[in-house]
Amino acid sequence: MSKKYDELLHTLCIYDSVEKVPYEGCIFLKDGKIANVEKGSIKDEYLEKADTVTECGDKTVCAGFGDTHTFFTGYVIEHLGVDFSDCHSIEQLEKKVTAQKDIVHVMFGNHLEKKFVKNEAAEKMLERVMPDKAVVLFTEGHATCLMNEKAKAEFGFDEDHCYSEAIYKIMPLYLNDRSFIEKELISYMKLLNSRGITSVKEMGFDDFYGFTDVLEEMELNHELTLRIAFMSQPVGAEPNIKYAKDMEQKFKGDYVRFSGFNQMTDGLILKKEGHLLEPYEGTTITCKKEIDYEKLEKQVLEADENGIRYTLHSEGDGAFHEILNIYEKCRKKNGKLENRHGITDLELTEPEDEKRMAALGAFGEIYAQVYALDTYEGYVNAYEQVIGERQKRYLNYRSLIKNGVRLCGATDLPLLIPSIPESIYYGCANYGSDHNKRINPENGLSVQEMIDAWTINSQYAMERERELGSIETGKKADLVIFDRNIFKTPMEEMLLVQVEKTMVNGKIVYTKEEEL
Repeated sequence: MSKKYDELLHTLCIYDSVEKVPYEGCIFLKDGKIANVEKGSIKDEYLEKADTVTECGDKTVCAGFGDTHTFFTGYVIEHLGVDFSDCHSIEQLEKKVTAQKDIVHVMFGNHLEKKFVKNEAAEKMLERVMPDKAVVLFTEGHATCLMNEKAKAEFGFDEDHCYSEAIYKIMPLYLNDRSFIEKELISYMKLLNSRGITSVKEMGFDDFYGFTDVLEEMELNHELTLRIAFMSQPVGAEPNIKYAKDMEQKFKGDYVRFSGFNQMTDGLILKKEGHLLEPYEGTTITCKKEIDYEKLEKQVLEADENGIRYTLHSEGDGAFHEILNIYEKCRKKNGKLENRHGITDLELTEPEDEKRMAALGAFGEIYAQVYALDTYEGYVNAYEQVIGERQKRYLNYRSLIKNGVRLCGATDLPLLIPSIPESIYYGCANYGSDHNKRINPENGLSVQEMIDAWTINSQYAMERERELGSIETGKKADLVIFDRNIFKTPMEEMLLVQVEKTMVNGKIVYTKEEEL
């Protein structure tokens, strides 16, 4: 005879994303949901009510984490086609390419050494061996590639333009290769589950090129362990309102939802393509990139009128300002945006505009792990050269929070792989990759604020905060257990923290024991 609850979790450290302080308590699970939460120590009477009792000691239990900005389409490039990591000479490269010439229509490769890119001998070899078949061989991280003329003509990008928005024409090829893409999605979900990620807001280009059929089938077959709210990022065509409305109606399940449009605005500040309010240091330039805000406004307002949400990218404070000007023209209810529009990246923001953002109720997606990409000196020197004293306002999460902006955890995966301990280390303590000095430490968040960003706030961005994102009675049992109390862990030990267990709908989708 089954008992009242399926499982009871007891820990000295529940962080429920409601009370904002950790506490000792018991979490009761039933039929994939949180059936009850009781503060205090475990009682003898509780033991008789649950089929399974899990004693967590001092380990932190949180709601499942949500990454609000991911690119599965970019993640798979690292595994697309043939692995060329063992090719160190033109002869070895030619031998491996030649072996594929009769068995492929289009040849993709990964992990090519960068020395072969813009290498005349390598380029001539490709033209000689495969003149009539498109060949694209990506380096690690796929920031660049070696490709033949056939591929350049067919796909419309080159070795200097390998970013996701440029390579969209190859996506239909690999997103519809079932033998490849389903295994990749399973691997992707396992990776994210191992980091405590139970939900993502996934950037899909245009109509996702048929990949929604894969998602639909895997959800019907109960194969998903990750909740996926996908967006349409227009790159090959204009925003398609009909497609968006169709996707909203089609995907209403527990795992797959449609989440609106995502679109780039400005570019990298270090390339002077970020749009600034005031000119870059020593120049009269506010942005090298041309941005058609009038066209963007028209697209956003059309989507807003149809109840479709938008997330726009902002690096510079000028782009931030212009995006808010657009959002202020959107429909409102009680002064807040009627549709939940957001802004991603938020590298440089100005306090008065932060207040405008908070007043509108727009959410912000932040890449808190970004300081892991360079040293203290690397970051500070690079940004001081282009924006001077404004460097002190770079990634000012504290100001955004102070002015009332709701911040959500994100990574721009595969730029970064989500890790909440890393987010705390780099986004709260603000260390660079050298771990020596803190970069503008006054700009960082508290541990509690960072956990909120990855839990309840991320679910707000995905419009699922009523059923996910906090440990409360009646919500779905998406839970994460760390291997220690993260609130008592010294910052110098934070990067050692690991996820011990991840649950989705009360079922274990990852345990640290799997990796032992």
